[in-house]
Amino acid sequence: MDSVIPQPLRELIEALEQLPGVGPRTAERYAYYLLKADQAKAGQLSSALASLHKSIRYCPKTFALIDAELEVSPLYDNPARDKRQVAVVADPFDIVAIEKTGSYHGTYHVLGGLVSPIDNVGPEQLHIEELIHRIDDDKVKELILATNASVEGESTALLLTQKVGGRKLKVTRLARGLPVGVDLEYADQITLTRALEGRQSI
Repeated sequence: MDSVIPQPLRELIEALEQLPGVGPRTAERYAYYLLKADQAKAGQLSSALASLHKSIRYCPKTFALIDAELEVSPLYDNPARDKRQVAVVADPFDIVAIEKTGSYHGTYHVLGGLVSPIDNVGPEQLHIEELIHRIDDDKVKELILATNASVEGESTALLLTQKVGGRKLKVTRLARGLPVGVDLEYADQITLTRALEGRQSI
């Protein structure tokens, strides 16, 4: 069967199959679409992929995604943002979801995932120690635990509460406006706004 498909097309299909949620048939459809599409469109995709890793890096303070030429995230550097209020999220795209609400004016801290023993992700793989340093350095007054309402999200939130220890700051959790099992990046703006406004102390 492999001999029926030219080698370059087969390589593209195999590369696309590595994407999450993309099976063999979907990979074939994507690859064939790119082959049939205007060459400029395929070139644009190729160029974007080629520059992806060298044009983007993680902010050393918040671990949000930033342009490579920036020193820190604009959401951290902006004097209009309150550095004493930090929303802790699992992934960079959770920031995008919260920012779309327009109702949060603090800063962020990206953990880089959630504690998940089944996936071999422990606390040492996450940016927890860096968060503790930020709490002390920026004299944080409120820590908003904006992790997903899943087993992993809840256990990570509990761990963070314990790590904060006896520091004098308010630790809150997003209100249960978020349905269980829904990732932040897929939640609608109204639900997220209500969840932010109705956050509760732990």
